[in-house]
Amino acid sequence: MAKGKVSNIADKIKWLLAMGIFSVAVVGNGYYTEVAFLYRVLAVVTLFLVATFILANTVFGKGAVKLMRESRTEMRRVVWPSRIETTQTFMVVFGSIVVLCLFFWALESLLSWLTKLILG
Repeated sequence: MAKGKVSNIADKIKWLLAMGIFSVAVVGNGYYTEVAFLYRVLAVVTLFLVATFILANTVFGKGAVKLMRESRTEMRRVVWPSRIETTQTFMVVFGSIVVLCLFFWALESLLSWLTKLILG
């Protein structure tokens, strides 16, 4: 059997196992309502972490983890705007919104007045 096919089957098994664990967490949380809330939360979080770990070991999961690491690297390279630039941009956007609101209010008032004039 080819290595790619074995990996594909293993990935499918991992996905099914992870989905089963997710299902057990959700159904178990609803079924064991008499158990203290804290213990149910801890159980659900633990099961979700186990299932996520299993998914992280699939081909798709490894790619997703790699993408997250690259994203963190890119976030460090971003040049964020200063407080003054952010404030100025906010004021321009806010002012534009106010002007557009007034314009549409006036347009709606005019069209309403014209409709009343035409229809009586």
